[in-house]
Amino acid sequence: MTVEDKAAADLPAGPGLKPTPLMSGIPFVTGRYETLTDALDYAATGATGYNFHDARANLVRVYPYSSLARDARENALRLVAYGVKPGERIALIAETSAEFVAAFFAALYAGVLPVPLPLPTSFGGRQAYVEQIRVQLSSCGPVLVLGPDSLKPMFGDAADGLAEVLGWDEFAALPAPEAKLPQADPDAIAYLQYSSGSTRFPHGVAVTHRAVMANLTGHALSMEIAPGDRGVSWLPWYHDMGLVGTVLSPLAVQMSVDFIATDDFARRPLSWLTLISRNEGNSLSYSPTFGYDICARRVSTQTDVAGRFDLSRWRIAGNGADMIRPDICQAFVDAFAPAGFRAEAFTPSYGLAEATLAVSVAPVGQGIVCDLIDEKRLAGEGFADAPSDPSKPVRYRAIVDCGVALKGLTIEIRGPGGEVLADRQIGRVLVKGVGIMQGYFRDPEATSACLSSDGWLDTGDMGYLVNGHVFIVGRAKDMIILNGKNHWPQDIEWAIEQLEGFKAGDIAAFSITTPQGEEAPAVLVQCRTTDDAERARLKEAIRTKVRAITSMNCVVELVPPRTLPRTSSGKLSRVKARQLYLSGEIIPFEVAA
Repeated sequence: MTVEDKAAADLPAGPGLKPTPLMSGIPFVTGRYETLTDALDYAATGATGYNFHDARANLVRVYPYSSLARDARENALRLVAYGVKPGERIALIAETSAEFVAAFFAALYAGVLPVPLPLPTSFGGRQAYVEQIRVQLSSCGPVLVLGPDSLKPMFGDAADGLAEVLGWDEFAALPAPEAKLPQADPDAIAYLQYSSGSTRFPHGVAVTHRAVMANLTGHALSMEIAPGDRGVSWLPWYHDMGLVGTVLSPLAVQMSVDFIATDDFARRPLSWLTLISRNEGNSLSYSPTFGYDICARRVSTQTDVAGRFDLSRWRIAGNGADMIRPDICQAFVDAFAPAGFRAEAFTPSYGLAEATLAVSVAPVGQGIVCDLIDEKRLAGEGFADAPSDPSKPVRYRAIVDCGVALKGLTIEIRGPGGEVLADRQIGRVLVKGVGIMQGYFRDPEATSACLSSDGWLDTGDMGYLVNGHVFIVGRAKDMIILNGKNHWPQDIEWAIEQLEGFKAGDIAAFSITTPQGEEAPAVLVQCRTTDDAERARLKEAIRTKVRAITSMNCVVELVPPRTLPRTSSGKLSRVKARQLYLSGEIIPFEVAA
């Protein structure tokens, strides 16, 4: 089959539509490619590619890598003709579609920096989305914003006065005259990755070609990618796990992938498992913990799990993006073992956008392995070992083994003075290696705060090592991570400040663990009114505002004025506020429901 024949396989929906095939060999060679465009050029020589499915897991479009390479080069010529210059940015609304990925690689071929941005969610409303996108656009300064034609009114409003906007169809209608495309520089920035929840204080992670290719190499080796493997995903493409883990990583190893859109997964989560069941090869599919939780909750004792699903070929069930919950993983095993799911398929990992994606991956086939640690020892720095007094009752927490560092990365645990700590000593997690970001785009102050001159990235997370395996305890930084998404507490506080009667310094946002063992955001809000009815109204207004901005439900506690603690310099201390609240030293007002 020629490349032209393979390109013709990019077909619309139809009764005879067949997905791209499984890997027929192991084309990926460590260190062979230094840029993403080189990787796509090689992937285009095979017959594999992306397959797009609807909410019911019906195949609607087949998109081989050969078609992607063809379309991306043509779109790159459109960008050149449109006047976009190398080094400039184009923002892309990251829907799960062939149009997005073709525009993403078009930017790479043209030497332009693509910036994936989120789709609107079902929560929050139009204005909240417009405000979020506008702040991110102001941060990266694109010359052009591309996205679905149906959403153009929304991202058009966000880009008003900042950039030109085009829908996919409008862009495809532009002329694409022949021109010389630049050769990608391995050490140049390939794309910008924004953390999923940052709205008021966005941080665009600058990822070089060399960094992403190093991460993809390490990822492929850790996953033990082999012939017969196939990817399945519902993850959003603006998120690092979705973009790098399910779009770029499979392409780099010529692996086919089956996609359903994130919104479709939210409506019909079991369609994810249907796709895996149909796979004739070995499935590789990742999800944050909450994805497994949703699926386990959707089946009942009356569901014929064994008759409906076949998960026996699910080789790697990756788990990452937030704190891994062993109890939820076990519930998933209990629910889907009749369908052939094996507990050892679970593959925990640890990563962050600042390290491109993955930092560590558990050994394939190990499953979920935990340390049971005294929670009191996890509250501060100390040793992750047995309690000092075994005669006293102890509340344990299960800490999951997130595996060993990817090839090319080094992990260290450091104390408050920067000293390297021994095994089982809890401290800050630092990472060094080729896959680390170049820095935050246009933000040298934020870059220097987490990235040292000799290349060590302070992840902002707390953890410990045991024989090279990393165990993540929690976050030293203030970021709240829920359902695989990052939420900056400043964003929550800022949202509440927009309500009448509140000001900066009145609100402290942080995460807590509910009595049900789930992580949830909480806000302490200094309240000056003494009227019970007004307090009840304020609590509801705060919940509504936070939900509109972050799509989250949160615990709201009204507290007396001058209650929230401050640092010696007068800044709000969220860490101290959380400690005082959990210890009962901050007593909220009692407000009738």
